[in-house]
Amino acid sequence: EVGPGHGGIRETVNKIIMPELRRKGAVNLSLTLTRRLGATASPRTFATAADERPRGVFQKGNGSGADGGLRLPPGRAVPISSPVLENRPTPPMSYREPIFNVPGVISGLAVALVGIHLVRTLLLSPQADLEVLATFAFIPVRYLPDAHLYLPGGFGAQVWTFVSYALLHANWVHLVVNLIWFLAFGTPVARRFGTVRFLLFCAVTAAAGALAHLVSHLDGILPMIGASATVSGTMAAAIRFAFAPGAALGGGAGHPAADHRPAGSLGSSFRDRRILVFVAVWFGLNLLFGVGISVPGAEGAEVAWQAHVGGFLAGLLLFALFDPVPRRGEA
Repeated sequence: EVGPGHGGIRETVNKIIMPELRRKGAVNLSLTLTRRLGATASPRTFATAADERPRGVFQKGNGSGADGGLRLPPGRAVPISSPVLENRPTPPMSYREPIFNVPGVISGLAVALVGIHLVRTLLLSPQADLEVLATFAFIPVRYLPDAHLYLPGGFGAQVWTFVSYALLHANWVHLVVNLIWFLAFGTPVARRFGTVRFLLFCAVTAAAGALAHLVSHLDGILPMIGASATVSGTMAAAIRFAFAPGAALGGGAGHPAADHRPAGSLGSSFRDRRILVFVAVWFGLNLLFGVGISVPGAEGAEVAWQAHVGGFLAGLLLFALFDPVPRRGEA
């Protein structure tokens, strides 16, 4: 029980919070039934016979009407690349699919997450890593009166930890699991949103996950770390457009514009049986986390499933604020 007095909080920090930090805190994992979205083929270049012929080359009409159906005066020269004469498409040009087809913002974030964990595990001492966790992990007890006087970071940490916790992970399994889902679901969302919108979206969904965790753990002393709230947000955002006609799961898999098909409204989304099944399965799996089912990488730690729900709901409900593609039926 944490009291409001300075002495009580100091004792709590020294005897309860700091030892819990040494145990690496609550692990925020996201293990959901997923299907890879957004693996789209790159655009293919199409050419016509007219495009392949050099400009300035002419042929003369013979006046018979055999010149592509156009009757020309004898001896009159016309460009051979005229659309009237040349209207035959040629087969698509060959195109070599790149080995890595991931947006730069996804690759950059993945490298940053791996780099941060490498620094923590290889370069920092246990005490220094403890200070990093105390400063950047999300700790609900930080928001009790005067707690900022005894936890690192002061008032600033009460703000930045709503996002910074998502950059830290408990172990390599925790990190890899989150990266797999982030690559699968973040890729189509990043293609659709663009770099700036996507980064803002990640920050908002991380903050929503932290808020949901705070509301459900008002006096919690376990630090929360992990990018699962953001991963959950990208899952929710992806299903808003992935099932649209012509999108990745709407018959347009492999089309270069599959990730840019107009999405329907939130109401129309919930009239789609496929989306309802996805949402039901997602919440069902997180309910299992709530009753104590553990996942690889979370042994001995609590899975912050409330943060998953917060990130998912934010991605689902706030999708339209970030989406640059007009919805179906809009100009």
